[in-house]
Amino acid sequence: MAEDLNITTSTDKTEQYTTLLPQIAALLDGETDLVANLANISAALKEQFKWFWVGFYMVKNDELVLGPFQGPVACTRIKLGKGVCGAAWEQAKTLIVPDVEEFPGHIACSSLSRSEIVVPVFNNDLAVGVLDVDSELLDQFDETDALFLEQIVKLIKF
Repeated sequence: MAEDLNITTSTDKTEQYTTLLPQIAALLDGETDLVANLANISAALKEQFKWFWVGFYMVKNDELVLGPFQGPVACTRIKLGKGVCGAAWEQAKTLIVPDVEEFPGHIACSSLSRSEIVVPVFNNDLAVGVLDVDSELLDQFDETDALFLEQIVKLIKF
């Protein structure tokens, strides 16, 4: 596939995801390099939704380590159970945080981040990383985001 995205200008979130999902699948098709695939997923999501920060943390030696991302510099390492990313990894479930200031133990990599969604990435039913998305707006994420972002991370092959 050509490395161009068809960015939809629709304000309907479901339509944006349904247009983007097959494009991400096509980007990953035939590519075996994990870093390349994570980088392209991050870029595609950032391009379509213009979120503040989009990226991956991968489990290495009992902590999450920063992987490919789009946005300002980020925290490099996160312990199990710490912050939204560490909690989503520990619980092995998607976490939606409407206001990060109200999340106990939130790790503020940027004071501009106001809301967040973190989706675990699985390999053989084991959480091996997370997709982390931050917005500078409060209450940016909902169950629609969770549904589609969970579908996107299922496309990742290890």
